[in-house]
Amino acid sequence: MDDKDALSAFAALAQETRLGIVRMLVVAGKDGLAAGDIAERAGVSASNVSFHLKELDRAGLIVSERASRSIIYTANYSALGALVQFLMRDCCAGHPDICAPALDAAACCIPSATTIGGAS
Repeated sequence: MDDKDALSAFAALAQETRLGIVRMLVVAGKDGLAAGDIAERAGVSASNVSFHLKELDRAGLIVSERASRSIIYTANYSALGALVQFLMRDCCAGHPDICAPALDAAACCIPSATTIGGAS
């Protein structure tokens, strides 16, 4: 992840509803959530959630997939992990042992490539 991608991701996350949506999708896991469910859980209108989902998608933080008449949204775990690693890459003034626990914790939550996007 480069600076431009990180800035785009941080800009998308720098809004309460969008941050809540990403956290909601992280909890939902590989099954994701339909837009209507996201709107209901976030307490916003369908048009409002559509706007926020578009911004998160543009930043690469979520993935969408059509399932019949619904669109299912999932967290893009690879992008979220890359964002955490971007923050921690140069940490601790050359003492990686200080930030190793944070990087290890982030890595343990990233699903394998076979589970990202709902494929198993």
